[in-house]
Amino acid sequence: MAKMQAAAVEDFRKGLRGEVLLEGDPAYNVARSIWNGIFDHKPAIIARCVNTSDVVKAVSFARDNQMLLSIKGGGHNSAGTASCTGGVMIDLSLMRRVNVDSHMKTARVDGGALLGDVDAETQVYGLVVPSGIVSHTGVGGLTLGGGFGWASRKFGMSIDNLISAEVVTAKGEVVNASKTENDDLYWGLRGGGGNFGVVTSFVFKCVDIGKQIYSGLIVKKFSNLKKYMQFHRDYVRGLPDNMTVWMVVRHAPPLPFIPSEYHGKMVVVVPFAYLGDPAEGERLIKPVRDMTENVGEMVGVMPWMAWQSAFDPLVTHGARNYWKSHQVKGLPDSFIDRVEEFAAKMPSDECEVFIPHLEGVMSRVSDTETAFAYRKVPFNLNIHTRWRDAKDDLRCKAWASDFHTATKEFAQGAYVNFLSDLDAEQLKVAYTPAVLERLVQIKNKWDPQNLFRVNQNVKPQLQAELVSA
Repeated sequence: MAKMQAAAVEDFRKGLRGEVLLEGDPAYNVARSIWNGIFDHKPAIIARCVNTSDVVKAVSFARDNQMLLSIKGGGHNSAGTASCTGGVMIDLSLMRRVNVDSHMKTARVDGGALLGDVDAETQVYGLVVPSGIVSHTGVGGLTLGGGFGWASRKFGMSIDNLISAEVVTAKGEVVNASKTENDDLYWGLRGGGGNFGVVTSFVFKCVDIGKQIYSGLIVKKFSNLKKYMQFHRDYVRGLPDNMTVWMVVRHAPPLPFIPSEYHGKMVVVVPFAYLGDPAEGERLIKPVRDMTENVGEMVGVMPWMAWQSAFDPLVTHGARNYWKSHQVKGLPDSFIDRVEEFAAKMPSDECEVFIPHLEGVMSRVSDTETAFAYRKVPFNLNIHTRWRDAKDDLRCKAWASDFHTATKEFAQGAYVNFLSDLDAEQLKVAYTPAVLERLVQIKNKWDPQNLFRVNQNVKPQLQAELVSA
C-alpha cells in the first residue's frame, strides 16, 4: 500500500469507533467470510461499524477514494454481495440491537441484526416481525428485497410492516425514510434492494401471534410426487390466510422422525404453520396428511423461535450455493413433470426444489404500493443448488440453469432475494417495467454515481439521457 494510501487508512482507522481490518489482521478472515462458500472475496479494507457515525465515515471514505463498496449485514445473500475484492466492506455485524416497544407494538432493529435477534426480543411479548425462515439470515438484506415467511400470508411481507428506515446516503448524509419523510426513498427501499444507501436501522410494526404455533413437517414418498402436487396446487390456494403450506423436494436428511431406510433418498417435504387454534390447524392439515403415503412427520405445538430455527441446520454457512428462481403462475401437470424430471437428477444431496405458496394478505397489497412486483403470482420456485467441492461447480450450476430454462414458460417474474446472478437481465425479470423505471428515477436522485452497486444493481441514468430518450 502506498504511503499516501496508508496514511489515509490510518486516519480512517483513528476516526472510527469500531475497527478497521486489513488483510493479515487476526480478525480479517472471519470478518470477510459470508454465507455462500463460492465467494472468496478479499476486501482491501473492512470497516466494522458500531454506530451510524461509523457508517457515515465508511461510506464517505469509499466515495472519496473511489473504491468499490459492499455492505454486510448477515452476509446471507446467495449472490455474495456482502463482500467485494479490493474495495471497502462495511460490516454491520456489530450493530445488532433490537428495541421493542410492546405498547406501540413496534421494533427498532439495527441494520446488522439477524432474524434470530429480532425473534429473541419480540417473543418476550409474544410478538413477531413478519420475516424469513432461517434465524441466521440478516434482517437488512431480507427486508430490502421483500421478505416473506410463515407470518406473511396473514400479516404481509417484511416491507409491508416497515414503518421507517434510517439511511446513510451516498453523500454521507443521514436521512429518515417513511411515508411522510423522503417517501420516494421509502418506496424504493421496500423491494429495491441495497441500491440507495446503507440502512442503519429499521422500525417495524410487530404482530401478535403468541409464543407457540401449530406447525411441522410431513414427509412423503417421492414416487407419489405428481399425485401429491396435483392435490397441493389447488388445496393450498383455498386455505385461510393464517395457514401456510409449502413444498420442498430433496434428499431426506438424517432426521430422527424419518426412518433410516429413507435417509439420503428423494422425498417430498411439506412444511406448514398455522397461526391460530391448534385444533383448527390440525383439521386443515389432515387432507395433506391423508393425500399419498407418508414416511415420517414432526407435527405439534412448538415455540415460534424453535420453528424459526428448525431449518437452520440445512443451510449452514460455508457450502457452495447457486440459486435460480421464478415466480410461478400455477402448477399444471407439465410443470410438475419438469419438477419430477430435474429433481430425479439432483447433482448433490443438499439441493432443494423449494415451492412456497404465497398469496394471502401480501397479494392484496397494491402493485404500486412498494417496489416488490408480481404480488398476485401464487407460487415461487427456488432452485436451490448446494454442494461442497469446487470441482462440482460447473455440473451443479448447469443443473440449476437447465431446470430454470425448462420452467421458464410457467414464470411471471422472480424474487430478487432468490437470484444468484448479477446482471441487467435479472432486473428485467424481477421488476415490472414501470417499477424498474421508478427505481431508476430514485437511483438518479439518491445515488447518481452508483456508489451502491454491489447488488442487483439498478443503474442511474443521466438526466440528459432521460430527456433525449
